[in-house]
Amino acid sequence: MEVPITQFRRDIFSLVNQAFDGSEVWVTHKGRRFKVVPEGKPVSKLSRITPMDVINYEAGGLENTGLLEEMTREWEADWERDFGPAPSARAAAEDAAGKASAKP
Repeated sequence: MEVPITQFRRDIFSLVNQAFDGSEVWVTHKGRRFKVVPEGKPVSKLSRITPMDVINYEAGGLENTGLLEEMTREWEADWERDFGPAPSARAAAEDAAGKASAKP
């Protein structure tokens, strides 16, 4: 495909994508022709992703970083804000024990 420079300026991104996909794109300016070609061989977008370490697994995961405790406090604060105070573990255990002893 050969286009004048004004059309190239107007459609630069679509023309460059066409060149990237393998089509020949020629631009004419002041009587001279220029060819738009991608440098090197095509590379997939996924191959350019750099991995990120979100959790340091060498430190033992969430248990050793203190993150688990912080997340638990945040969850409990959200629960209390939305539903009122959360039942304590001791009260839940007492209720379970009381129900077990009440059965004949």
